[in-house]
Amino acid sequence: MGGLTGWITFDHGAIVSETIHSMSSRLRFAADSHEQVFSTGGCAVTAVAAPAMLDFHQEPGAMAIILGSPSFGKSSQGTGAAKQLIEAVRRDGPSALESLHGRYVLAVILEQEKQALLAVDRAAVYPLAYAVTPNGITFGSNTDSVIAHTVVSREIDPQQIFNYLYLHVIPSPGSIYRNVHRLGPGQYLWWRDNRCETGHYWRPVYSREDERLEIQPLAEEFRGLLRSAVSQQLGKLRVGAFLSGGTDSSTVAGLLGEMTGEMASTYSIGFDAEGYDEMEYARIAARHFGTRHHEYYVTPEDVASAIPQIARIHSEPFGNSSAVPTYYCARLARADGIERLLAGDGGDELFGGNARYATQYLFSLYGCLPERLRRGLIEPAVFRFPDGDHIYPLRKLRGYIRQANMPMPQRLESYNLLERIGIEKILAREFLDQIDPKGPMMHLSEVYHGAHAETMLNRMLALDHKLTLADNDLPKVGRSCELAGVDVAYPMLTDDLMAFAERLPVRLKLKGVRLRYFFKEALRDFLPREILAKRKHGFGLPYGPWVLKNRVLREITYDSLSDISKRRIVQPAFIEQLMDRYLPEHPGFYGSLAWILVMLEQWYRQHGDPSKSVTSATGRSP
Repeated sequence: MGGLTGWITFDHGAIVSETIHSMSSRLRFAADSHEQVFSTGGCAVTAVAAPAMLDFHQEPGAMAIILGSPSFGKSSQGTGAAKQLIEAVRRDGPSALESLHGRYVLAVILEQEKQALLAVDRAAVYPLAYAVTPNGITFGSNTDSVIAHTVVSREIDPQQIFNYLYLHVIPSPGSIYRNVHRLGPGQYLWWRDNRCETGHYWRPVYSREDERLEIQPLAEEFRGLLRSAVSQQLGKLRVGAFLSGGTDSSTVAGLLGEMTGEMASTYSIGFDAEGYDEMEYARIAARHFGTRHHEYYVTPEDVASAIPQIARIHSEPFGNSSAVPTYYCARLARADGIERLLAGDGGDELFGGNARYATQYLFSLYGCLPERLRRGLIEPAVFRFPDGDHIYPLRKLRGYIRQANMPMPQRLESYNLLERIGIEKILAREFLDQIDPKGPMMHLSEVYHGAHAETMLNRMLALDHKLTLADNDLPKVGRSCELAGVDVAYPMLTDDLMAFAERLPVRLKLKGVRLRYFFKEALRDFLPREILAKRKHGFGLPYGPWVLKNRVLREITYDSLSDISKRRIVQPAFIEQLMDRYLPEHPGFYGSLAWILVMLEQWYRQHGDPSKSVTSATGRSP
């Protein structure tokens, strides 16, 4: 993937080649990446990418660099967008970005006006981090490149470590470093008058939420958009597709063969662990579409080998364990000569495919009952019944009512392990004193309630567009593919498909508890019947069960947990409980908590932190 990095200052200072080289070296993971340095006045930008992915224009007093596959309006498809963007930004400022489409990260520098614009695309496929410095802005496509500049502080933010432990990622605009921030999907940074202004040039806006539209004409439009989205990613590269056996990856794989007129090359990962392997569904899709199918079964030793590599390529602590199978799947494709993989990410978050959407719908039904009935009759009868917690139906009903009475989006985190165990039992007191335990929920609430939507489902979709996709799944797939040396594209996330999903009525996304109702109806004659009927599973890793059975994986796990206990983030006593009690009792459930702690310790190791505690890393006395 590569990226951009550099700094913006209009003080006309000298460009320090050692500094810009140090920053760009943090972006070079792919063997075919090239480094190009552009400068004007005191500003410098380095692009690290394949030349075909770069659009650059420079004229007296101005320059624009766009990395990715942009189109400006309807006239420019990947060529000339940089030149047009300079003119548009001079005229319209950040609102010029409303006419830019595709996947990109960009920098526009207007030296004469002493203004600059940084931005990422509408899904943040190409990320960007930045830090405000005494003389301007330092930025980069990952936080490692930003802190490589000598003027940027490396002070770790304890709040963001807690956010990571709670959400398994650090959501933008935060970063692991106190003074480094990140742009979210559809966001820009506008530097003028020596001030930094951030904002959105695009947000999902859900219209027609309750309209009753006919499926057939919508289905025809949808299928056309899907074909166009896949065909846009073909080009001159040798293209293959991830194939998990879910509806999204199966759709993309089938369309790849249809668009090329050849057998599509597809790649799947399996696990020799009960309850985790879905290879049979991938085989069903491969047979149905006649793909040239390739499989690999990940082993516990593979996981142990990948852990430090995954930690290294993510410049923030990153706790999505499916990064491991994604990496091995991409590596399998690379060994087969594939240069670009098509991923199905985005379909669930656009068209209502996650199981939690149906779960929250069921909880919402309770709130539809008259309050007098709920508070005056049902709840007194249920909660005052003697020994109700020992009677299974009553215990289940009590749990349902408790959750149904929780407001959204807090209800989404009712199964969060930190909440269920209790953060005071897990985290060290000196760490707790430095954080706001409500911080993660405040972020979720801000996104959820700030969505341009009236219905619960579309608010959840807006939240998932930001947190599940931009902050989690896209970095997972993008970085894993980069580690394997493969480019990746997301046909489900074209601007046209996102706009289509926004105006799709809610009742067509989720019909009762039927997930992605419209998606499946529109593709009923295209996808295999078994895949249309399968339950949502995901790309999970049997980490907990394997830790208990495999010596190599157990050693790296226990070694990492032992060291994280010395950093005064987690109580050493809890680490002992996790290893000796919780993990053996329920490896599938508590394995996720062990994983995020292991990956936090591995992040410290891979990113060169010399301290053994958050307090010393943040400049406080131990």
